[in-house]
Amino acid sequence: MFDSIQELSDKIALGESTYLELKEVRFSGKRVAGPSRDGLADELAAFANSRGGVLVMGVSDRTREVLGIDESRLDTVVDLVRQACTDCLDPPLVNVLVDRLRLSTASGKHVAVVKVEVPRSLFIHRSPGGYFHRLVDSKRRMSTDFLARMLQQRSQTRLIRFDEQPVAGANLESLSTVLCDSFRTTRSDADAVTFLEKLGIVASDDEGLRRPTVAGVLVACNEPRRWLPNAYIQAVAYHGGSIQAASGAEPYQLDASDIDGPVAFQIADACRFVFKNMKTSAVKSMGRQDKPQYDMAAVFEAVTNAIAHRDYSIHGSKIRLRLFDDRLELCSPGSVANSLSVDSLRYRQAARNETLCSLLAKCAVPGDDWLVTGRSHIMEKRGEGVPIILDNSKELSGREPQYRLIDDSELILTIYAADDTSPPAGSPASPT
Repeated sequence: MFDSIQELSDKIALGESTYLELKEVRFSGKRVAGPSRDGLADELAAFANSRGGVLVMGVSDRTREVLGIDESRLDTVVDLVRQACTDCLDPPLVNVLVDRLRLSTASGKHVAVVKVEVPRSLFIHRSPGGYFHRLVDSKRRMSTDFLARMLQQRSQTRLIRFDEQPVAGANLESLSTVLCDSFRTTRSDADAVTFLEKLGIVASDDEGLRRPTVAGVLVACNEPRRWLPNAYIQAVAYHGGSIQAASGAEPYQLDASDIDGPVAFQIADACRFVFKNMKTSAVKSMGRQDKPQYDMAAVFEAVTNAIAHRDYSIHGSKIRLRLFDDRLELCSPGSVANSLSVDSLRYRQAARNETLCSLLAKCAVPGDDWLVTGRSHIMEKRGEGVPIILDNSKELSGREPQYRLIDDSELILTIYAADDTSPPAGSPASPT
């Protein structure tokens, strides 16, 4: 970045920006008096946590004047940069490029400066002042919500994902013994806490206290909303094809339910809600044959994906399940996970919440006779979920479901209803 002397000089003349920070270097005796090592680390972390950038030491940030550094003291300045990268950041910055250059002053004299180029990091780095990112021409401290989304967006090996974080306020007594034991096998550790830690249901917080993780709260607490208020499904069946009050005495909502509890139960209850409220027609050819509006295996996959891959770090957002006369809409908070796009969902798979997905792969499919999924556990790792949603639904209705991304913050799946349907009887046990 700014590889030539001329390009770098032109950028300095224009002043600090999203990608450029200038620092005057002051000495007290043989040591650097300014910038401080901690302050320097904050600036470097802000670049690494954002899109990368260049820090030039030896230039005034106020006047943009090239002041330079005494060449006999360049080693001291470079050593300060090294300390800031390795000793003051967690995790350390190991791929910073440091270069010693000569730039021209206003009088035409050539003086030495130190150019520090910081690439965008795969990690989120904590510096002495906290977590920073670059905004316009300066560093800014990350809010809790912003940090959570940053952690979710990047593939990390040393910092935990959102669903692996311990939940403040929750403790081991918050977990259901029955739900936790449902994950046990003959090879599980006898020690309960060790067993839960290996599953990712429990983790230690900064003070060393063992607490349920976000994933643990979702799968093994009877009331996840006590700690995660947005962890539920808002399900509504509407009269007609839009969200508006119907004319006359007809209610515009036919049925509504806030579906909560452990997420495996939420998946089952959401499927029951659709089964209860969808319409079914009867086709008479060789005997009676029922034709439902929706393929329940496709609905099951759709709800499971929404639960497993939604962004739980977005505060105040819940999954919304909406049934209309002609379609089903499933709205899930967050963009598509990792590097996926809407168009690639059929062909690729990526998990936003890896621990949660792993736990759902150990949960049995609900035993309802009307729900035929072809598998024994809720999630599978073969990447067949989206193709089942698309292909089964298209075979039934003649229209392929559509995924839409709204403002990069909500993924909406629309499954179109099969035609020629009649009103439902109103209970899962007797759909026709």
